[in-house]
Amino acid sequence: MCAETPDYKDTLNLPKTDFPMRAGLPKREPDWLARWEKMGIYDRLREKTGRKPYILHDGPPYANGNLHIGHALNKILKDMVVRCHQMMGHDALYVPGWDCHGLPIEWKIEESYRQKGRNKDDVPVVDFRQECRAFADKWVSIQRDEFKRLGITGKWEKPYLTMDFHAERVIAEEFMKFLMNGTLYQGSKPVMWSPVEKTALAEAEIEYHDHKSHTIWVPFAFKTAPKGLETARVVIWTTTPWTIPSNKAIAYNPEISYGLYQVDATEEESWTKPGEIYLFADALAEDCLTKSRVTEFTRLRDVAGSELAEATCVHPFAKLDAFWAYDVPMIDGDHVTDDAGTGFVHTAPSHGADDYECFVKRGWTDRMTHNVGEASEFLPHVPLFAGLEVFDRKGKEGKANQAIIAKLVEAGGIIARGRLEHSYPHSWRSKAPVIFRNTPQWFAAIDRPVGDGQDDYGKTIRERALNSIDQLVKWTPQTGRNRLYSMIEARPDWVLSRQRAWGVPLTCFTKVGALPTDEEFLLRSPEVNARIAEVFETEGADAWYKDGAKERFLSGLVDPDAYQQVFDILDVWFDSGSTHAFVLRDREDGSHDGLADLYLEGTDQHRGWFHSSMLQACGTRGRAPYHGVLTHGFTLDEKGMKMSKSTGNTVAPDHVVKQYGADILRLWVAQSDYSADLRIGPEILKNVADSYRRLRNTLRFMLGSLSDFSEADRVDTAEMPELEKWVLHRLAVLDETVRKGYAAHDFQGVFQAVFTFATVD
Repeated sequence: MCAETPDYKDTLNLPKTDFPMRAGLPKREPDWLARWEKMGIYDRLREKTGRKPYILHDGPPYANGNLHIGHALNKILKDMVVRCHQMMGHDALYVPGWDCHGLPIEWKIEESYRQKGRNKDDVPVVDFRQECRAFADKWVSIQRDEFKRLGITGKWEKPYLTMDFHAERVIAEEFMKFLMNGTLYQGSKPVMWSPVEKTALAEAEIEYHDHKSHTIWVPFAFKTAPKGLETARVVIWTTTPWTIPSNKAIAYNPEISYGLYQVDATEEESWTKPGEIYLFADALAEDCLTKSRVTEFTRLRDVAGSELAEATCVHPFAKLDAFWAYDVPMIDGDHVTDDAGTGFVHTAPSHGADDYECFVKRGWTDRMTHNVGEASEFLPHVPLFAGLEVFDRKGKEGKANQAIIAKLVEAGGIIARGRLEHSYPHSWRSKAPVIFRNTPQWFAAIDRPVGDGQDDYGKTIRERALNSIDQLVKWTPQTGRNRLYSMIEARPDWVLSRQRAWGVPLTCFTKVGALPTDEEFLLRSPEVNARIAEVFETEGADAWYKDGAKERFLSGLVDPDAYQQVFDILDVWFDSGSTHAFVLRDREDGSHDGLADLYLEGTDQHRGWFHSSMLQACGTRGRAPYHGVLTHGFTLDEKGMKMSKSTGNTVAPDHVVKQYGADILRLWVAQSDYSADLRIGPEILKNVADSYRRLRNTLRFMLGSLSDFSEADRVDTAEMPELEKWVLHRLAVLDETVRKGYAAHDFQGVFQAVFTFATVD
C-alpha cells in the first residue's frame, strides 16, 4: 500500500461506544448491585423532598427455605410498582418483611429432634421457641440475599419481622382489642383439624386434593313414626363412616319429593331382603337400590316432608351398646339436596359445619359429642372403637372406618358400600387429610357489634369488611373484588387459636370455675393488658411462657389464683394481618394514616393475607387497611402444567440468574400478563433473552451514534427533516403511553410499546 492511500475507516462516520455488545449479566450484575448498595441508593432517593409518599406494603413471605419462582414473580412485580411510582414523582417506600412464626418452622425443629433421638415434650417451651427463632433468623438472612440478587430495592437493612419484640407486642395488643371489645369468645364447634399436626387449621391453610373415601348407605329404623311408616327405614349416605358413632340427627328437606319403596327381589348377595321398606328421595331411589343389589322394587306411595317433622329414629348401634340408646330426631334443613346420596343427611354436629348450624339454630349445642381426640382417635369412653384412628400419624387411613363398617354389618345397619374418589381437604403443610372435629377454640365473632365507635362502614366486622371492599378499595383486576366479597359474605367466625408453641400467645386469662357463657369468664383489664404489652416490648412473647408469668402479669391487680392462663397461640394469619399496625402505623417509614396504597400478592391471598388483613383491621380500626389490591396469577411450566419437584419441571430463580442474569427474569415478568397464570421454561427464557438482546442492540446503536455529538450539532425542531419530526412525535406518544401504563400497572403494555418503538419504529 502506497503512502498516499487513505485509511478508509477514517472517512466514515461509524457508531462508536464503549457499551459492550455482550451484556454478561451473570458476572456484571453483582458489581452493579454492590455499587448501588455502597451508594445507599434507596436512602438517597429519600432525600428528594416534597414528594407525595406511595406505600406498597409487603406481604411477608415465610422464613423457611430457598426462594421459588413464585417468590421471584411476586417481588419483581412489587419492585416494578415501587420504581415506576418513584419515577412518576412519588416518594415510593418499600419495607420488606417476613412471616416468622408458625407450624412449618416447628416441624423443622421437631424433625431435628427426631434425628437426634430427642423428645419435644422434654424440651422447655422457651428453649424450643428460641430454636424456632434462630431457624427463622437464618432463613431471613438467606432469603434477603436471594431477593437482593434479583435487583429488588428496599429497606433491606431494617426489614420488619413478625417475631421482632415490638411486632409481638403489637400483635398481642391487636388481639387484646378483640378481647376488650367483646368479639372474642371461646366456643366448641367443628373446625378443620389436622391429626398429623394436631392443631386446628384456618380455611387459608387448606388445599384440596383427590382422595378415595369409603361410601356407605345406612338405614335408620323409626322409633316414633307417622302411621304407615312404622316398619320403614330412613337411609342416609356418607363418605365419612367414622362419623356414624357421633350421629345425632337425620336431616331432610321438605321441598324434596320423597317416596316409600319396597324391596321385591335382590341378588343372591345383598344386605337387603324382600319385603323391607325404605325411604328415599325419588330422584335417587333407583340408584340407591341398585347399589344395594336390589333387582326389583315397588314404589308404595309419596312421603311428604310434613310427615317426618315429629319423627325420631334409632341409632344403628343402639342394640350393640347403651352408649347409643338415644333418640335420633328427624330435622328439616335447606342444605339437604337430591343431587347425590339418598335425600337424607346423616347429621353429626361435632363433625360438620351444616350439621353444627342445624343444632345451633335449635339450641341443641348441649347435644354435641366429644368422641374424637386430637390424633383423630376415638376417645376411651367410646365403646367398641376406643383408640382406633381415622388417620394415622403419617396421614394414612387408620382402622376406624373399617371397624365401624364391620360393626354396621354385624348390627344389620348397612345396605350398600363403595369407594368414591373426590376432592378432599388436606393441610397445605403436611399434605395430609384433615377432619372436622369439635374442639374448644377461640373465635372472633364477625357478626357481633364491635362497639368501638368506629362504625362509619358498619357495626360488625363482616359489615365493615363488605362495605370496605366496595367503597374503599380499588381492585386490579376487578374480579378480585368478587372473590374476596363472596368469601367474606359466606365465611363463619374466625378461628384465632392454634394448639402449638411457636407464635404469639392469646394473651388472656379465664376465671376459674366460670363457663364461657358467663360475663366474668374472660378477664378484661386495661391494666393487665398494659403490663403484658410493656413486657413483650422488651422480652418478646417468650415472657408468656416463663415460670411465674401468670403471677407477674396479674399480681397486685387481681388474684392470680382466681384465673387460668391461656397457652394457645394465635393463627399466624392474625400475625401477618396485623402488619398494618406495627409497620404502616408505627414505623417512621410507614404511612401517615397507617394505611397502604397497595397490597400486591398472588390470587391465593384472597383467602390468605388480603382476607385476614381485612378482618383484623375491620376489628381494630373499623375499615380495610389498604386503598388498593393487585393480584397476579401462579407460575406454570412451558406446557401450562403446575410445577412440581417430583415431575422435575420447576424453574429455580437462582438457576435462571446464574445462566442469564436477573434482568432476564425481570424482563420475563415485565412482558407477561401477570393477571393470568404465567408460563416459564427454557424456551420461554431463550425468547426473553432474545428480546433483551434486541433492545440492547438498539440502545448500543443509539449511544454509538451520539459518540461525537456536541452542542453545535443541535438542530431546532422546526428545522428538522420530516422523518426526525415523526420520530419525535412517536416518542411523545410513547411517553404518554408509558406513563398511563405505569399508572395502571400495565407493565406488559409498557414493554410492548417500548419494544415496538425500539425494534420496529
